[in-house]
Formats: sequence, structure tokens, C-alpha cells
Amino acid sequence: MALPDAPIIELDTIDSTNNYAMRLIDADTAQHGLTIVTQQQTKGKGQRGRQWVDIPGQSLLMSIICNPNRRIDSQFVFNASIAVAVAEVLQEMYENWKVSIKWPNDIIINDKKAGGILIENILRGADWSYAIIGLGLNILQDNFPQELPYATSLKIASGRDFTLNEVRDKIRARILEYTSNNLGAEQIMRLYNQSLYRKGDNQKFTDGSEEWLAIIQGTMADGTLQVRVADGSIVHYTHGVVVWKWE
Repeated sequence: MALPDAPIIELDTIDSTNNYAMRLIDADTAQHGLTIVTQQQTKGKGQRGRQWVDIPGQSLLMSIICNPNRRIDSQFVFNASIAVAVAEVLQEMYENWKVSIKWPNDIIINDKKAGGILIENILRGADWSYAIIGLGLNILQDNFPQELPYATSLKIASGRDFTLNEVRDKIRARILEYTSNNLGAEQIMRLYNQSLYRKGDNQKFTDGSEEWLAIIQGTMADGTLQVRVADGSIVHYTHGVVVWKWE
């Protein structure tokens, strides 16, 4: 299937590329594949209401407007296909990296976070009209503040300078390929779980009041994380209710 012939809007600075995409949708000027990139975001969005902080010109800050072409109940499978697309491109760009996906959609290079994906959905009645695929990826940073000990960039992880537009074009093409081809749920989840960070390992989690260890088994198509807890039983965690603890 041919990729959509949609423009890339390049901005110097904006509050959030996802917000900009949302305004285009509200104005009925959006189309599948339309992409917004910026050098700097003043109110970049992270998961669970966090703000994404960036240094101008050092990160890939991109939002892609997409017609999901899926049922509403398959939102996580769609999300997983995006994470797989990003991880695959990065792994192909530098073979010495170990690129993984931290549940549900952080991009990990060599055990540190290089980027994150935030997908916002627009529902009109029972129809899933649009998905806004927001990606923040650290590219050219030399270092990070002490309060971000688990952050990395493509430059730190490789010692190389990457061109933002080269990374952008490769990732955008793969995302549009995977969303346009509408890969099957079983195939997507197999690929996602092959790249799942710390699969088979003991990982610390918290619910805000206590912490515990559980062995990661895999991620289900509904987005829950399957783990084995201390008594040997298998349970499923929902993102936001149970939180991953970095160590």
C-alpha cells in the first residue's frame, strides 16, 4: 500500500505538536499522514500529565495525524504498532544498540530512556476518527541533569551525531507503513513482546503506597502487563494504577 502523500509542517516553536495537530483536526484541515515537527515545545506532553522538557534543536519532536482504521477496542494494538515501528528503525540505524520498549510505550536504548510516545485519540460517537501520534526522541544531547539518571540520547548511546530530519523521515515512513497496512493484532503483539524491556526479569513496581518485585511475562492485547508475583501467581497490571520503578 502506498504511503499517504501528506505534508510535513515544520515549526520553530510551539506549545505542543499534539496540541497543534488537535487544532488542525478541530478546524477540519487534517488529513491522514499530516505531520508536525518543531525545534522546541513550550508545553510538551509526557505520559500521565507530565511535561516533556527539551533543548531547542536537540530532540525529534513530532506528531503524526492518523486515521487508525481499527476498532475502538484495539487501541493498545495500534499503540503497540507505533512503538514497534520506532524501535525497529532505531535498531536498524545502529546495530550495537539494544533497543527495547518499556511498557507501555517508552523507547529504551541500552537500559536508558531515549524517548516516549503519547497517542491521543479523537472519537466521534462510536467512530475512532483520528489518532495523534506524538513522539519525543532525544537525538543530540551530550548530557542530562542529575535528576534524570536514566535518560539517554542517540548521541550519548553511540558517540555519533545523527541528523534530525534523517531520523524523522525513517521513523515517519515506518509508522505510516505499519498503520496503513493494518498489521494483524497477533503479529503486532508478537513483535512488541519480542522487544519488551526486562521481559523475564524481576522488576520493581509501586502503587504509591508500597513497592514489590514481579517477573515480567509479557504484554496483552488489551495493554495490561502480565507478571508473575512472589507467590507464583500470574496477575495483570494496568498502566497508571501500577507504576514502574527505576532502580
